[in-house]
Amino acid sequence: PQVKAFVTQDIPLYHNLEMKHLPGADPELVLLSLQYEELERIPLSDMTREEINQLVQELGFYRKETPDALVPEEFQFAPAKPLPILLPSQAPTADGKTPRKHDKEEHPDL
Repeated sequence: PQVKAFVTQDIPLYHNLEMKHLPGADPELVLLSLQYEELERIPLSDMTREEINQLVQELGFYRKETPDALVPEEFQFAPAKPLPILLPSQAPTADGKTPRKHDKEEHPDL
């Protein structure tokens, strides 16, 4: 009953949060990347409505005052996090590893 109340009353208030009903499946929150790749599944069956709301907000979903309220521009892609900006020395190499920093006393060419 707690999850059902969240689904029917709270989901419409969250930006970028959608409900898909799968008959017979236990309720779970499925987090997707911008490319719709699955990142994580969080079971909701044992959580209260308040706990689910807290979790969704901690994950960065924007909660509107009403279902039709406008979403501020800075939250349009929420909860997506901006990609980290890597400095040239932090950029991954061809093998996908980030090169380690060298100490001043160390001579990498020796």
